[in-house]
Amino acid sequence: MPKIDRQREHQANERTFLAWLRTAIALIGFGFAIARFGLFLSQLNMTIAQQEPVRNIFFNSENLGLVLVLFGIITIAMAAWRYNQVYGQIERGDYQPNRSLVWIMTGMVITLGILSIPLLILRNNSDYRINNQPRSRNLP
Repeated sequence: MPKIDRQREHQANERTFLAWLRTAIALIGFGFAIARFGLFLSQLNMTIAQQEPVRNIFFNSENLGLVLVLFGIITIAMAAWRYNQVYGQIERGDYQPNRSLVWIMTGMVITLGILSIPLLILRNNSDYRINNQPRSRNLP
């Protein structure tokens, strides 16, 4: 294989790896933001309603944020593994495209999106119940 073609293939492999890293960083960032914003909303709701908000043990923003952060870390590991695998295939001259990693990532993102739906529904229902209850403090 000519040297320039091999160089282009390695550069394409590096660009793909960097795209996976950007995706992982976005997942980690979203996870962190969702978890912290959920805590903020919980504290705000407690301040306004003067009582502890009703929370679901499994479907809450902290858990969803944690799962997104973990998924981002796993994405970085998978990206590094795939980069090294493709690097070796390019050097040997026997590159074999593999779409399974793309399908795994797609399935995980869809699953996380579906799991976030109850979080949105439960948050809206609990906010409605809390806001319709009388406040315990005396207003002027």
